[in-house]
Amino acid sequence: MEEKKTEKCCLKFREKEPIIKDLTDKINKAKDIREKVKYAEMLKKEVDELLSCEDYDEENLECQSFRLIARLRKKTAELIIKAKKLVE
Repeated sequence: MEEKKTEKCCLKFREKEPIIKDLTDKINKAKDIREKVKYAEMLKKEVDELLSCEDYDEENLECQSFRLIARLRKKTAELIIKAKKLVE
């Protein structure tokens, strides 16, 4: 039973990974802060969905790794969003 729970969590992460990577690439390529913020807000939304995963297993190292990566991405997105306030 636990293995199936972990598989669901990992599947969600793997499904979101290409979307998150694409948004990260768009943030990195964007020249304008407004454009960066637009993608950062989208990234934060995607990452929040991962962080709310009901199948998260705190005993599983893979789940822990995915959660750590998601939290780091969320912090990055939040920093970009805050940066906009500094330049306005």
